[in-house]
Amino acid sequence: MRLSPLVVSLLACVALAGCMSSNAADVLKVGASSETTASVSGPRPAEVVGLAEEQQTMIEADADVDPVKVSALAPPDVIDEPAVKAVALVTPPTPTARPETRRYGAVQRQRFRDAKPINFGKRKPADYAVHGVDVSRWQGEIDWVKLRSQGANFAYIKATDGGDHLDPMFRKNWREADAAGLKRGAYHFFYWCRSASSQADWFIRNVPKDPNALPPVIDVEWNHLSACKKRPSRATVLEKMQVFMDKIEAHYGQRPVIYTAPDFYGDNLKNAFQNYPFWLRAVAQHPSKVYPGRDWVFWQYSGSGLSHGVKGKIDLNVFSGSESDWRRWLGKQERVAAN
Repeated sequence: MRLSPLVVSLLACVALAGCMSSNAADVLKVGASSETTASVSGPRPAEVVGLAEEQQTMIEADADVDPVKVSALAPPDVIDEPAVKAVALVTPPTPTARPETRRYGAVQRQRFRDAKPINFGKRKPADYAVHGVDVSRWQGEIDWVKLRSQGANFAYIKATDGGDHLDPMFRKNWREADAAGLKRGAYHFFYWCRSASSQADWFIRNVPKDPNALPPVIDVEWNHLSACKKRPSRATVLEKMQVFMDKIEAHYGQRPVIYTAPDFYGDNLKNAFQNYPFWLRAVAQHPSKVYPGRDWVFWQYSGSGLSHGVKGKIDLNVFSGSESDWRRWLGKQERVAAN
């Protein structure tokens, strides 16, 4: 039977529409599993449900993602064209934190107060980005989570002194500071009436070898409250320090930091140990004025700090550089300790 041109045209249009409808549905079926969210109603395959919940979790976790743009695709027989176009614009959320930020934790802005505030002039502690504390048993029970929230990004914790004394709070503080997200290290108070080698052995015996910890510290100062009244010559001081530091570095893989105060530094450490990092006490002036020409990594600027999380006073410190410098320095310490 011969069909009229009009009938042929009508049949062709119907066939074409059917193909387009089938193709459109197939295309949408291919893309639906990766873009479906929990807002789709009606029964869904299990694998689609899982992807939907995962996508919804990502939306809720990222305040920068606009939930409106992550509209769900309806089943193929109920296609919402604006929603399809919106889905095409969606890209996976980009993490806002850089890898090193996630690794070392965000730097908290310091909120410490001081019982005896000092005017440091143009170069003051508040100009530095990374603040921290040092503690011993004298601080008693510490709420490390609260202390961290107040701006303690790192903590040096008293571990040992001499060759037979362990700070009774060391192990507890060591665990809890780490759990609260602080970078922490241990320090040893050097005793001038014991051999340097025996003191290093005592420190090694009590302080865990952790490549993620800050470098160990040797605390050298004159202590008028100590039972040991010896004040060795400069040559003896330097020799004993070198013995202790060599043994510590060989064990932990990190070069120790030298903590000191102005009087001891003036008597013994000027122009000494140029290749060692220093932690300097200067509670009335900037270290550049108290220790001219000496580079430093940490500055202890107060012994009368006040903070939530600690009863009484606490020592306050800053790191010498920016946030970026801090993360680079931490990374370097970890690489050295791991080798």
